[in-house]
Amino acid sequence: MFHRILRRQRGKPPVGLSDYLLSLFTDPPCQIEGIHSLVHLRSDGTVNGFMGVLPMRFTYHGRSLSAAIGGSFMVDRYEEDPYAGARLLRAFQSGPQDLCLTETANDVSTGMWRRLRGTILPDYSLEWLRILRPAAFMAEMATNAFGPAAIARPLARPVDALLCRSGTQPQWSHVSNDQFTGKVLTTAEVDIAETVALFQKFVSAHVLHPKWEEAELLRMVSESCRKGNYGPMVRRKVLSNAGKPVGLFLYYGKSRGIGRVVQILSVPGHEGAVIDAMLAEATERKMAALRGRSQPGLLNAMLGRRFAFVHAASSIVYARDKTILEPFVTGNAFFNGFAGESWTRLLGDRFG
Repeated sequence: MFHRILRRQRGKPPVGLSDYLLSLFTDPPCQIEGIHSLVHLRSDGTVNGFMGVLPMRFTYHGRSLSAAIGGSFMVDRYEEDPYAGARLLRAFQSGPQDLCLTETANDVSTGMWRRLRGTILPDYSLEWLRILRPAAFMAEMATNAFGPAAIARPLARPVDALLCRSGTQPQWSHVSNDQFTGKVLTTAEVDIAETVALFQKFVSAHVLHPKWEEAELLRMVSESCRKGNYGPMVRRKVLSNAGKPVGLFLYYGKSRGIGRVVQILSVPGHEGAVIDAMLAEATERKMAALRGRSQPGLLNAMLGRRFAFVHAASSIVYARDKTILEPFVTGNAFFNGFAGESWTRLLGDRFG
C-alpha cells in the first residue's frame, strides 16, 4: 500500500522499503507502552488501511508528556469503505498519549482532523522557498516536471553568472555572490555525535520540546543522512564571533539543485544570523535554492530576506488536556523536522 498509494509506484515494492517500514514502525527509536502503529481490517480480516505512528517524549515546564506522531496515513480503495480513514484517526486519538501530532496532513486528512477537534497550526504549516540562482532554479523545476528539460541545465550557469555580474537579478533572488561576504557568522561541519549534542542544547530554549535519549537521537540523525533522492546531507554549526555555537542547520542537496532543509536551530536572538549563515553556505555550494518547513521562531527572521511561503500540508495537534495546547498555539513548542517524521528515510530515500 505504501509503495502504490503514497509513493505512487507500480510493480513490486523493493525489499529495502519493506525492511525499513518494519524496522521503523515495529522498533521505532523511542518506545512507549501502548503507543504503536495501527491497521484497519476489512470484514474478511484483510488489511485495507494503515497509520504509521512514532512515539516521542516531550517535556513542558518539567512535566513529562508522551506523544504519538501520526504519518504514513493510507486507505486502500477508500471508495469501498469511506469511513476507514476516520476510524483509524479516531483510534489513533484514543490512545494513551498526552499529545497526538502530525506534520504532513493533506487536505482530506486535515478535514478529518478538524471534525475530530484537532488544532491546525498555521505557523508550523508553511513551506518556504529561497531562490539563490534564478536560472538554475528554473532549469531544475523544468527538469522535475519534464525529464528531457535537463538538457537546459548547462545553459543556466552562464545566465546566472551574467545576472550576478550585472546586478540585475530579480528581487526574489540575491543580488550577487558576495552579498554575504563579511556580514555573516562562520560555519563549521559537525559529525553525528556533535549534531546530537547541539540538538539537545538548542531545543531546550522552547517551552515545550522533545525529551530525546542520546541513543534515540543518534539513531534518528544517522537514519536521516540516507535520502538518495535529495542528495547528500550538509550538517553545519554556526559560530559566534567568540567561536561558540549559536545555531545549526541540516539540509540535503547537490550543486545547482534545490536543497531541502530538514532543520534550522538557533539560540534565541540569533535566528537572522543563523539563516544568513545558511544562505551564505548554500550560495558558496552553488545551490539553486533552498526549501523547508516553517517554524514560528524563524518566521520573523525570514521576513525581509526574500523568502516565499506556501501551504502544502498541515501541522496539527490534538490533546484531551487543552492546557498543553498553549505552547503550540503561541509558537513556543518545538515541532516539525526531527520532532516529527521528516527525518525518516520514508521521505526522500530510494530503497532501490
